[in-house]
Amino acid sequence: MRRQERDHLEKILMGFPKIRVLVIGDIMMDRYILGRVSRISPEAPVPVILVEKEDFNLGGAANVAHNIHTLGGKVSLCGLVGDDENGRKVKRRLMDVGIENSGVFVEQGRQTTVKTRIIAHHPHHQQLVRIDRETTDHPTRKTLLKLQEFLRENLENFDGVVISDYGKGLLTKNLIYNIIQWSRRLNRKVMVDPKLKNFFSYKGATVVTPNAKEASEASRIPIQDKSSLERAGRILLRKLRCEVLVITQGEEGMTIFEPHHKIFPVPTMAREVYDVTGAGDTVIASMSLAMLSGANARNSARLANYAAGIVVGKRGTATVTPEELIKAIREER
Repeated sequence: MRRQERDHLEKILMGFPKIRVLVIGDIMMDRYILGRVSRISPEAPVPVILVEKEDFNLGGAANVAHNIHTLGGKVSLCGLVGDDENGRKVKRRLMDVGIENSGVFVEQGRQTTVKTRIIAHHPHHQQLVRIDRETTDHPTRKTLLKLQEFLRENLENFDGVVISDYGKGLLTKNLIYNIIQWSRRLNRKVMVDPKLKNFFSYKGATVVTPNAKEASEASRIPIQDKSSLERAGRILLRKLRCEVLVITQGEEGMTIFEPHHKIFPVPTMAREVYDVTGAGDTVIASMSLAMLSGANARNSARLANYAAGIVVGKRGTATVTPEELIKAIREER
């Protein structure tokens, strides 16, 4: 990478602390139980795990907010947790790390979404099973009214909105429509990490970042090579009427689609891949901050790719700091 490009990316990073972002979406807890396999159970042909460590990280929309926070942006989170111990833990963790959470509402009778991963670390780290707890119903009418009131009162205080859709029920089609329309009236950018269920409800968003599987299913084109990727991307760009479509492709990096521009591939920056959990959260967080700082889509995606390359080299749901990003940029040849 040329010195001029490096300096430009670093300059974009310097603008992050001025940016205020509202993250709306499915809040989750990512719980990890680590242990070692002691023997095979006499009850069934399964390993017996002796637990050595148990921890949890903020997941889903809360991980997007956490990434924005650690990158230096000012962030507020809006979403739902259940009236349970896990919901209280999530709210406490948000307070502990310094993420504003007055838009996080507690709903009676709802389970806080928790993904529990049981990992054996001898002789290698290996995920043995994942256990999910969740309520995927839409919020009650009372909760939706509270959410919409919060959004109407607070949207103007932010430079942009990130919608983190994990398909856990918070984002109704009507809520999505209102978020996009209210944001556009205020001239605020809306960045979306979508799920298939609501895919075409995100028409008119600024940036949409599906992964290759979601893009393939939404466009009904099996993505197998550059030609099919381009066809799928062009169809989605036209249908979504967004300014930028970014198809993330894991170890192959990502590809940017913009109206009246050639497609722009961004190769991956990952050196070692330990864990891809939450990499999409890091992409939407860093890309949103960059675009809200005034960077174009291509430079924003470059930064996001560096950020994703760092977090997949960490175990578990992870975040990235500006210092780590600058180091990665300067080390790139």
